[in-house]
Amino acid sequence: SPDFKEGEMIPAKFTCDGQDISPALNFLNVPAGTKTYTLICDDPDAPSGDFVHWVMYNIPPEARMLPQVIHRGVSSIVKIEGQEYSLPNGKNDFGRYGYGGPCPPKGKPHRYYFKVYALDFKFDFTIEEIKNGITKAILLERMKGHVLGEASLLGKYQRK
Repeated sequence: SPDFKEGEMIPAKFTCDGQDISPALNFLNVPAGTKTYTLICDDPDAPSGDFVHWVMYNIPPEARMLPQVIHRGVSSIVKIEGQEYSLPNGKNDFGRYGYGGPCPPKGKPHRYYFKVYALDFKFDFTIEEIKNGITKAILLERMKGHVLGEASLLGKYQRK
């Protein structure tokens, strides 16, 4: 990410203490045969266990980056290198669609993993499934046997 490096603190503007906007992410070294990407951001240090902050799927392989400020909602219209894409958001553990930035309780820093998966297929969910909310668990189950490659970016955040 141009907004923070591996293992660094996530700037406050990407958290609930700031503007709560999504950071920019770049996808490099894409495996041959990639049909879509899936993005999951989670916090394994949350008091309740793994807490999911962002789920996005069916990102086209030609979209080698996501800009800052991906809008919330069932889908986001994103302009990348002059091309507009409608990217579907899943439901995060805040109960909302799209990005929900780090917002840990005060105390020690939490780790946030932004994971991208290169897949050999495109998800085809029913309207009913989408209305109920596509979650990390649903994506991971359906991705089995279809992951061509994966990468992650670790950021940390601590509330004062």
